[in-house]
Amino acid sequence: MRFHNLLNLLLLSTVLFSCGEKTVDNSKNFSLKIGENKEIIQEGSPVKITIQQKSTKKIDSITYKYADKSIASKNNTIAFGLPLGKNTLEATIYTEGDVIKVSEEVVVHSKTPTQLYSYEIVNTYPHDIDAYTQGLEFFNDTLYESTGLNGKSSLRKVDLETGKVLKKVDLAKTYFGEGLTILNDKIYQLTWRSGDGLIYDLNTFERLEIFQYNNSKEGWGLCNDGNLLYKSDGTEKIWILDPKTLEEKSYIQPVTHKSTSTRLNELEWVDGKIYANTYQRDGVAVIDPKTGAIEGIIDFRGLRDKVTQHPKLDVLNGIAYNPNTKKLYVTGKNWDKLFEVKIIKK
Repeated sequence: MRFHNLLNLLLLSTVLFSCGEKTVDNSKNFSLKIGENKEIIQEGSPVKITIQQKSTKKIDSITYKYADKSIASKNNTIAFGLPLGKNTLEATIYTEGDVIKVSEEVVVHSKTPTQLYSYEIVNTYPHDIDAYTQGLEFFNDTLYESTGLNGKSSLRKVDLETGKVLKKVDLAKTYFGEGLTILNDKIYQLTWRSGDGLIYDLNTFERLEIFQYNNSKEGWGLCNDGNLLYKSDGTEKIWILDPKTLEEKSYIQPVTHKSTSTRLNELEWVDGKIYANTYQRDGVAVIDPKTGAIEGIIDFRGLRDKVTQHPKLDVLNGIAYNPNTKKLYVTGKNWDKLFEVKIIKK
């Protein structure tokens, strides 16, 4: 008798549990439509969300999450906030006792149009024509440079006025040097596809350790804000690294008010903004490091024409800002000149 009572109790519990809402794999009958065809979605602007369904089930209610955070809807519209860039919108549909989840990627752009800039050349300095420049940075009024190519990659300390290399460490032939930055008396230098980052003593250039990339697969550009490191990897992301563990803690996705950006290369921290050149283009993006919004584009077209033309001449790459003098410098791969420039609005 006790056994039958226990069995009946278990069966009753099962029936009561099954009467509640349950998540089912019925997502093929439902899909999300975000906005109208080819609509550019901007931060804060209302966007119509449509639940398309093949079944005849009645929808009782819907809740939404954007980038894993709950987001409110009103009259079938959503005003997307941060983060900018490509993220996932997930709809949880409650219908006749079932719970169905469907999702779709959405790209959210900046709400502010991008300011266009040009430049004026203030001064011109000599630069090593054999330097395949990958990273450039001032520290205590001294210029440091990272160069690339397998078998030619190096870390350098350079005299601005003469272009003379004051100190140099060559990388192993297996390494293709990339961006660099300086923080807490250490030089951090990226390599391209090896997955290794190199750390040196600032004063002696002695290599202290090697760190590995985690979520990002390649090394492109590097800068810092005095606390955190920012790393580009050729994708749509700029990764934010903990300087102690070198772990990629989070990222931003640089976007304008109507487009996304990839192949961001050399990075430089300039008065609270990230300056980033796009590989193989003559433009430098001015990025808000908190949101990823590209606030400006500096058009450096014509600058390459002012250096010696030769077979190994390559693209603009190398941005250095001296925070003590408030002066900005740019150069390129195998350029024989480095330019001090003044940025002007178009």
